[in-house]
Amino acid sequence: MTLRSIRSGLTTLVVLLAAFLLAPNSFAHYQQNTPPSSPSTQAGAGSQAQQQTQKETQTAASPAPAKVDPEEEAAYKAFSDTKPEDADKRIQLGEQYVQKYPSGKYDAQVYQGLTTAEYSKQDLSKMYADADKALALNPDDVTVLVLVGWVIPHNYDPNDLAAESRLDKGEKYEKHALEVLAALPKPANLTDEQFAKVKAQGESQAHSGLGLIYFRRQDYDQSIAELKKSTADPANQDATDYYVMGVELTRLKRYSESADAFQKCAAMPGGLQDRCKQMGADARKQAAASPAPSK
Repeated sequence: MTLRSIRSGLTTLVVLLAAFLLAPNSFAHYQQNTPPSSPSTQAGAGSQAQQQTQKETQTAASPAPAKVDPEEEAAYKAFSDTKPEDADKRIQLGEQYVQKYPSGKYDAQVYQGLTTAEYSKQDLSKMYADADKALALNPDDVTVLVLVGWVIPHNYDPNDLAAESRLDKGEKYEKHALEVLAALPKPANLTDEQFAKVKAQGESQAHSGLGLIYFRRQDYDQSIAELKKSTADPANQDATDYYVMGVELTRLKRYSESADAFQKCAAMPGGLQDRCKQMGADARKQAAASPAPSK
C-alpha cells in the first residue's frame, strides 16, 4: 500500500515554519550568529596587559564585515517575495540564485524554499537532493526535517533497495525535529498563540511521520503510540493517521479500538472516508464476534 495523501494543514505548516525560522529572532538565526565565548570570558579576567593583548589578537583575527552585494540581495528578495503557491517561479528563481551564488549568504534559506516548492510539485528526487543541501548548511532546519521525514514513509516502495535506509533517515529527521521544536524560543514576529499553533502543528507532523515509519516496519505498537500523539490535538488530526491506526489495531485483533479509529477517519471528508466506513463496520462485527484480547 502506498500512501500519498497530503496531510491536513501541511501547506500551512510549511509556510509558517519557514516564515518564523528565517526571521531575525529565530532559533536558527540565533545559533548561526552567536559567537563562541572568548578565553577571557571562560577563564576569568587576566591582567590588564593580557586583556589588551587578547583584544588586539582578536581584533586582528576578526574578519572584516562581509560586503553587501546589491545584486545578490535583489536576487534573494525576488525569491523570498514569491508566494509559496507559485512553485514554478520559486524553483526558477531559487535555482538561478544557487547557481550564481554557490556560496551565497542565503543558500540555506533558498535550498529550504526549493525543498518545499519541489514537494508541492511532487518532484521528490529533486526535493530529497535539495533537502540534503539545506540540512548540510543548517542541520536544525525544522521545516525540512519535518517535511522530508513525513514524505519518506508516505512514498515507501518495499522493492526499492534504498527503502530501509530512507526510513532510517526519516526517523532520524523526525526525532531531531522534535528536539529542535522543544528548544525553540518564540520569535518576535509571532504572537504566543501563533507560536503555540506552529509548534503544535510541527510536533503533530513529526509524530505522524514517525508513526508511518514504524508502520512500514510493522512495529505496530510503537506506531500506534506515535499516531496517538499526532492525533491528540483536535486541530491537527488527519484521516490517514486514523486509517493506519485502524489497520494496525485490526492486525493486533484489538477490534473495538480499530472500529473507533476507523470511525474517526470516516468522519473526515476525503478519499479515505468510504473505505474507513466499510472497514469500521467490519471491525465492529469482528469485535462483537471475538473476545477482547488479554492484556
